[in-house]
Amino acid sequence: MSCYRYRACGAHGQIVQGEIEAASPAELETRLRGRGLEPIHIKTARSSWLTKRQRIPRRELIHFCFHLEQMFGAGVPILDALAELTDGQGHPGVKAVASGLYAEVERGQPLSSAMKQYPQDFDEVFRCMLCAGESTGDIAPVLRQIATDLARADEIGANARKIVIYPLVVGSVLCVAIAVALTQVVPQVATLFRSNGQVLPLSTRLLIGLSDWFRHYAWLLPLIVIPSSVALFMTAARRPSLSCRLHAFALRLPIVGPITQRLALARTANLLAMLYANGITMIDAIASTARATPNLAIRQGIEAAGAHIAAGRGIANAFESTGFFPRLVTRMLRVGEQTGRIDSALGQLVYFYERDAREAIERLQASIEPALTIVMGLLMLWIAIAVLGPIYDIITRLPV
Repeated sequence: MSCYRYRACGAHGQIVQGEIEAASPAELETRLRGRGLEPIHIKTARSSWLTKRQRIPRRELIHFCFHLEQMFGAGVPILDALAELTDGQGHPGVKAVASGLYAEVERGQPLSSAMKQYPQDFDEVFRCMLCAGESTGDIAPVLRQIATDLARADEIGANARKIVIYPLVVGSVLCVAIAVALTQVVPQVATLFRSNGQVLPLSTRLLIGLSDWFRHYAWLLPLIVIPSSVALFMTAARRPSLSCRLHAFALRLPIVGPITQRLALARTANLLAMLYANGITMIDAIASTARATPNLAIRQGIEAAGAHIAAGRGIANAFESTGFFPRLVTRMLRVGEQTGRIDSALGQLVYFYERDAREAIERLQASIEPALTIVMGLLMLWIAIAVLGPIYDIITRLPV
């Protein structure tokens, strides 16, 4: 399918324009006329890395689910709901995806199958849950549940981004200030000290040595760091085992590693609970959850648990035998097996891990500001002592 840009006239004379994916211009004309639009001009949209459609933002995807839920709940046909998204005012990515979904549904494809054309926007869990809703004939509650899950993930992601922004801003300002001091201030002061021939304290000698190294060899840092990082990522992309080890290492990082692990386990438990509650078998739910999990180490653990369950082991024993999941996960799954309410047990896991992650994020956010302030103060104090101490010594030796 190709992407076409069109201008068309509506039933009341209004001009409508946009982009739609279609197999040919003739098919596009037929689809536009089917929606009550008379084509005026059609041309192939230019495609490049600058104009390539990016992934739909999570908040726009929440609005997409909310719109479809309201339409389906009101009894609006699916084609009319998608046409409203295509022709209405909104995010260009949503309009392009809605247009493509309209074309596939118009050909007779179910909505969940049509979404397979956009895996970057609708993951495996999204499509499986929608397929379950289509099988029962009630899609609106499923879309509401998906939108709620996306909203929860967006809220947690927003809190995590707040932690990153402050250190980045303060760290950037600090690095610029230190770079200016090492390249402009310290060399001038070092020249003054050398001209007087005085014996410098250790802190001043260290500062002058760091300044000399930075001025002569700092340009080597980008030449070493950037190619090494690119080589590492390219090697990891070709070797899944290395990618899995890197993802496992990310979960063991100090401070941020436990938070990342809690959020990932909460996401995994939530996906399993939603799929299982909507009638998906546990084996299929585990397979879909594994494919929708971005962390390869957790994905490998989920796949191993699924293999044990397929071999006839219990759910709790299967997850415990992997040796990857914490005892809280296996304990809650065992309670869910005994009571016959696995989805409820998984829901409790989601609550515990999200609460712990949120509290850890709040504690980290509360402690990171004073920690950065202390680090910045100590660095500035070291530079001040290393520079002002010898200057004070020179002043005291001047004849009065």
